[in-house]
Amino acid sequence: MAATTKTQPKASSKTPPKAGTPPLGGTSSLPVPDPFRKMTHISRKNPQTQSSSRFNVKKPPPDFKPLPLLKDAGPNDIEQLLISKIQQCCYLFDFTDPMADLRAKEIKRAALNEILDYITNYRGVLSEPVYPEIIKLIQVNGFRTLPPIESSIDYDPDEDEPPMEATWPHLELIYAFFLRFLESPEMQASIAKKHIDQQFVIQLLELFDSMDPRERDYLKTILHRIYGKFLGLRAFIRKQINYIFLKFVYETEKFSGVAELLEILGSIINGFALPLKTEHKYFLVRVLLPLHKTKSLAQYQAQLAYCVVQFLEKDPTLTEQVVLGLLRFWPKTNSSKEVMFLGEIEEILDIVDPQQFVKIQQPLFRQLSRCVSSPQFQVAERALYFWNNEYIVSLIEENSEIIMPIIFDSLYRISKEHWNKAIVSLVYNVLKTMMSMNSKLFDDLTSSYKADKQHEEKKAKDRNNLWETLDRLKPEYDSKAMPQK
Repeated sequence: MAATTKTQPKASSKTPPKAGTPPLGGTSSLPVPDPFRKMTHISRKNPQTQSSSRFNVKKPPPDFKPLPLLKDAGPNDIEQLLISKIQQCCYLFDFTDPMADLRAKEIKRAALNEILDYITNYRGVLSEPVYPEIIKLIQVNGFRTLPPIESSIDYDPDEDEPPMEATWPHLELIYAFFLRFLESPEMQASIAKKHIDQQFVIQLLELFDSMDPRERDYLKTILHRIYGKFLGLRAFIRKQINYIFLKFVYETEKFSGVAELLEILGSIINGFALPLKTEHKYFLVRVLLPLHKTKSLAQYQAQLAYCVVQFLEKDPTLTEQVVLGLLRFWPKTNSSKEVMFLGEIEEILDIVDPQQFVKIQQPLFRQLSRCVSSPQFQVAERALYFWNNEYIVSLIEENSEIIMPIIFDSLYRISKEHWNKAIVSLVYNVLKTMMSMNSKLFDDLTSSYKADKQHEEKKAKDRNNLWETLDRLKPEYDSKAMPQK
């Protein structure tokens, strides 16, 4: 980063020593800090491209060696051999040193590939004794304490590549194996639920804070499969996701897997039965809408908007609560967030019922009027694009008597005053559309605007004349106010 020029202070009688010169009265090997050097000149630490969240390593014994192949085992030995191979994969290795334990790492990788292939292509392999070993395999390899996000304070998710999990060569196969296990037609939920319990779900959800997007993608699919297979865990999973979101919004604002959890919720909401339960409506109003407040909205805005729209498609009567909630959280000083809000509002208006639109039109178009008047041209442009949507234009036309008086003044004013020519061109198109909707009302609003403008100009002129009169009278007043000698 280039150094920023700094104004030099006024010269004093003593000249400060140059950086790197020893102090007077002796020699020193330590450099003297430059008093004029700005702290911003210090280069930022580059974000890590690879990190390991594995702190406890469980190395295999010295006689660690490959076991016989499963396809070569006899019918009586196959179950025990499969269990032994799964247990062999519970040893952990240090991947921060790429040259350490190469042979043992390869043995584990080969074993994971073999058992993954075996449960995919063979039938009758998931006997009851295998279930606890599979769950233990996931717990030992996957469940771990993730490094705190503060350790990567220089990481910018919008600009930098995400730090990758160093143990991924093994972890990927672990997740693929567990996913294949959950999707297997032979997997019996009645047996698996003894081991996949609430504590298992809590530990699984904690892993969504991993900064490696590959891991979060696997976890998203795994959690969705668990939600579909284990009916008794559904309410608990939703409750825990609520807790994660509320903690994210009101306490930390740090959680890597918000987008993935919202993606799961999108498909869950799509399957909600009608009429919606009260707990589901509370989730929309008290959890999903406050997610719009955070600084990192851009990382999950698409998934969040999808969930909100799913709710409104299920129950259109929630439209007023949702739109008023969005207006309550509307950003005041962040133009990029404002553009995202406008995009979400348009998605809602695309599916809004005309009867519900009547309830929200006044507060909504008051906000749109402010957006159209924004000096930030992207905000104004995005708001004006609403008139390119045929369905929204039809709703405006049906309610033109209410909407046009709200937004007309802003449109007419910026058509004369806005600094951006593209915005002025868009405004002219909108004004033409409004003129074709209701020409009589348009003419009345134009006349009213011009009359108000003339009235304001007259008031300003009268105010200036009054000040000029006061200025002329001031010397006379001062002379009379002077005390007599």
